[in-house]
Amino acid sequence: MTGVRITHIGGPTTLIEIDGWTILTDPTFDEPGARYDFALGTYSVKTIGPAIRVDDLPAIDVVLLSHDHHADNLDHVGRALLRTVPRVITTMSGSRRLGLAHAEPMVPWQETVLASPARQPLRVIATPSRHGPPFSRLLVGENLGFAIQRPSESGVAVWMSGDSVYFKGLEQVARRLDVDIALLHLGAVRFGLTGPVKYTMDARDAARFIRLLEPRIAVPVHYDGWTHFSESHDRARVRLLEESEGVHHRVRWLPLGKPVEFPPPTAPLAP
Repeated sequence: MTGVRITHIGGPTTLIEIDGWTILTDPTFDEPGARYDFALGTYSVKTIGPAIRVDDLPAIDVVLLSHDHHADNLDHVGRALLRTVPRVITTMSGSRRLGLAHAEPMVPWQETVLASPARQPLRVIATPSRHGPPFSRLLVGENLGFAIQRPSESGVAVWMSGDSVYFKGLEQVARRLDVDIALLHLGAVRFGLTGPVKYTMDARDAARFIRLLEPRIAVPVHYDGWTHFSESHDRARVRLLEESEGVHHRVRWLPLGKPVEFPPPTAPLAP
């Protein structure tokens, strides 16, 4: 069994290299400074650019797009990139809005396969993800997480939460999937207009979920670079360090723009 290489590009965007496949999540490559409008008059400003420019990416085999309608998960440059890749996997409504023949719609627990004559296949499983409080779907829209699994293995090599709060759908994920590496979208997204309501997990939510999921490695993403993140990287890091039982030894913060090799579960992790 080979390992997995993950590069955190910024925000939710990661490059996952596994078994010869190159997978990109939630592409955001705009430069900082612009304001992006969201629903009901809410907005956010991008404050940090990508650690890797889109022109410096390797050839991408597939984009896993948790949702298409918020710029912190798909910005202008990221949207243009979608037209150049062979496959995009996203939500039902996102597939319709994108209008791309190669944008494939999925619903929670639906599966598809990445196949190529020269490479081992990979299974992609869509998982539940809720981008806000109960009954907020009409406001925030559809959202998905994704699991990447080698068909020859019972466990999941990599799973991304998507922009989700802690809810019963994530508990389903913990019950149904044995996850090796979990990419957790944090940031505790909030808007002044909606007050204390969160639209993604904060570090305490993440700690609660890590205890439940028990991944070998938990990698925080989606915590910096936008004004609507109410919990900073530093604050989240301290909070996760404080969660000693079953949490902090699993958490791995990735340096932006630098690929990190994760050996297979049978090999020891580097300190």
